[in-house]
Amino acid sequence: MQLSRIAILAAAAVVAGLLTNTAAARADVLADEVVAEHNRARARYGAEPLAWDAELAADAAAFAQLCEFDHRGLNGKSQGENLFVGSDPNTGIKQAVSAWMGEVVKYDFDHPDFSRETGHFTQVVWKSTTRVGAGIADCPAGKIMSMPTRIVVVRYAPPGNIQGQFAENVGRPQS
Repeated sequence: MQLSRIAILAAAAVVAGLLTNTAAARADVLADEVVAEHNRARARYGAEPLAWDAELAADAAAFAQLCEFDHRGLNGKSQGENLFVGSDPNTGIKQAVSAWMGEVVKYDFDHPDFSRETGHFTQVVWKSTTRVGAGIADCPAGKIMSMPTRIVVVRYAPPGNIQGQFAENVGRPQS
């Protein structure tokens, strides 16, 4: 009897370890994807590569779980933030960065300044930003949209979109 209880506890420990390793592996994949997508986009505008920041990622993941599509989650933190939501269950960082970078067509490089139409783009390529973290959550129908959605929350430090600093932080596209 005692032996079977030990076997059950050992099996439970193995399963718990596998689940922990699987979650850690998913987090590593997300980190690699977030950094790669951002750095690919940033390179086209002369911005240095970003590094993954676990604290930013934890903040982003916690906020993503709330399924709120607004920027209230910053609560005075010294972080920048981009949000993206999609109804496709495969929505991820590639779609988010692609949408944010698509704002470049509305950015006026001759008059660099903040615009609500280009703020996601300028945060991605902001030269003085050095760290990034992200979280993704599946949200039920009615929480953000009438159908189930997936929200992507990305946090940046130091934050971008600082008035008076656009000319030196948003580079022109490089060939």
